Amino acid sequence: MQAASASAGQAATAVLLGPGPVTIEHLLRVAQAGAPVCATPEVAQRLRIARAVVDQLAASSTPIYGLNSALGANVGQAIDPAQQAAYQVRAIQARSVGVGPEIGVERVRATLFSRLAGLAVGGSGISPEVFDALLALLNAGVHPVVPALGSIGVADLAPMSHAMQVLLGAGEADFCGERLPGGEALRRAGLAPAQLGPKDGLALISSNAFTVGGAALAWQHMARVLDLLDFAAVLTLEGFRANLSPFCAEAVAARPTPGVQQSAERLVALLDGSALWQSGAARRVQDPLSLRCVPQIHGAAWWALEDARQHIEAELNGAGDSPLVLPEGAATEAAQGQGRLISTSNFHIPGLVLSLEGVGLAFAQAASAVVQRCQRLYSPGSSGLPLQLTRLGPEHSGFATIQKTLTALWSEVRHLANPACLDFFPVSETSEDHALMAPQVVEKTQRLGDAVAYLACIELLSAAQAVDLRGITPDQMGAGARRIYTAVRALLPPLDEDRPLGPEVELLHRHWLAGALPEPGGLEESAAA
Repeated sequence: MQAASASAGQAATAVLLGPGPVTIEHLLRVAQAGAPVCATPEVAQRLRIARAVVDQLAASSTPIYGLNSALGANVGQAIDPAQQAAYQVRAIQARSVGVGPEIGVERVRATLFSRLAGLAVGGSGISPEVFDALLALLNAGVHPVVPALGSIGVADLAPMSHAMQVLLGAGEADFCGERLPGGEALRRAGLAPAQLGPKDGLALISSNAFTVGGAALAWQHMARVLDLLDFAAVLTLEGFRANLSPFCAEAVAARPTPGVQQSAERLVALLDGSALWQSGAARRVQDPLSLRCVPQIHGAAWWALEDARQHIEAELNGAGDSPLVLPEGAATEAAQGQGRLISTSNFHIPGLVLSLEGVGLAFAQAASAVVQRCQRLYSPGSSGLPLQLTRLGPEHSGFATIQKTLTALWSEVRHLANPACLDFFPVSETSEDHALMAPQVVEKTQRLGDAVAYLACIELLSAAQAVDLRGITPDQMGAGARRIYTAVRALLPPLDEDRPLGPEVELLHRHWLAGALPEPGGLEESAAA
């Protein structure tokens, strides 16, 4: 699975809001490569039409949530027309209740871009001038300081409020490597604080952009982890001298389970040219399930990521606002304010949250198989190799003790695979009596991926040792297995005399994080196809 990525070379090309669907790749370019964002004239037209509806209804006597009727537990209480604009500022200040560690710049940029993408749909009724101010904030590189904790996933009110304080000249921001008061950061960037009108504050903060931006970054991380898992698995197959018949196209086509064919094709490509495809090369008629079922296990993870991608991109392209602006009639009539503001529940995102929970479970299955494959390599009765992958006998430990690290990492994965979306209490006088804890699900997905990546690095070390003990030469391995074996051995020699293996796992992990290990191709091309 080739994870979506962004490079500095892409930064000069602007990401356009308006001409077509927004993708994870667009978000990554903005968040990671610093690409500027532009809105097309079509977006400007949508914003003007929706704003005309808001301006007309703001003066009406019809109660409209967040416009002339108060928020949260005060729902139904009228807002003095003279206080409507000030109320929007207070709404942001009152909901800036986040605590804990600050999110990084990538997450901040992902959050701001996600909100801009949602606003560009035109359902919020935000003032075009406020939209332009938020766009300018992002493009100027003014990055609000946003605490990570405070949202329960019923719109990310707390983190979004901290982010939007800076737009008003309040809060704190990082600009050009310096921590500054929000107003000073705007001044140095040549920007002025935004002036909010009716509904503008609610439009800025009543959004899951914090969750969606984080989910896109977590998706990229997990896609890269699956690439690493594929490499580790094929190198183990080589070192084990596994039977590859379960990977062949005919076997997989007999039961076309979603994701399995794609996974098998990727694994077969990594094993292209391997001596294991020759008749009689395998040591056994049937291998343990952790080796034999890699296409099924990794295929489930592939499919879970595809499902999560669909949900993330649905959020990037949808209007989750409540109330939602519905212009009516022709464009000229709508531009005169003809339309409605209706209450919705589009901000509720169980589909996205459950898809991420599914990603965690799928990768936990893959992690379990990693541990089992390593154990099979260490066991002479299973692999036919020396005990603990050392040829030096009982006076040497070899890979014996790293089994404890495997078990500790697996315990972490098992813990993080438990659902977080069921842990909530009703708030706001029980008007918000259902929640998804969406940011917590995003955060634990990222952490789970970190643990699985460490497991895959241990498997790479173990499998490379098995290849060496087996006497397999690079030219006997498949193309992908040869690439990753060569990369591992360029960094680390085979294990002879006992030495600390923990730092070697860390070295592999650092190289992987930096993109310095080989990566196979695949997911976005398959998705596009």
